[in-house]
Amino acid sequence: MANFDKSGKVFRDQLITVGDLMVFKDQLVADIRSILKDQVSNTRKKWLKAMEVRKMLNISHGKLQSLRDNGKIPFTKLGKVTYYDADKIDGLMETATIIKF
Repeated sequence: MANFDKSGKVFRDQLITVGDLMVFKDQLVADIRSILKDQVSNTRKKWLKAMEVRKMLNISHGKLQSLRDNGKIPFTKLGKVTYYDADKIDGLMETATIIKF
């Protein structure tokens, strides 16, 4: 592996091997994955639209409407758009209750 001085500088008379590049690549990929993982966990949406909830629960539009109408799933409506609190949807998923359609 190439020798670095304390500042990490590589001098022009030093060689960087393929092995050095492979180690650098592995470290870079690991760092990028870590950053992306942190970004995804920190950018979770507070409010979900119907399509996102349907996809999350794997249900049809009609089933979601029925759950709303029967008060089984909480929602907020602004204008013509219906929003669902992501934390409450997660809470419903974690409870031991069974929701019958």
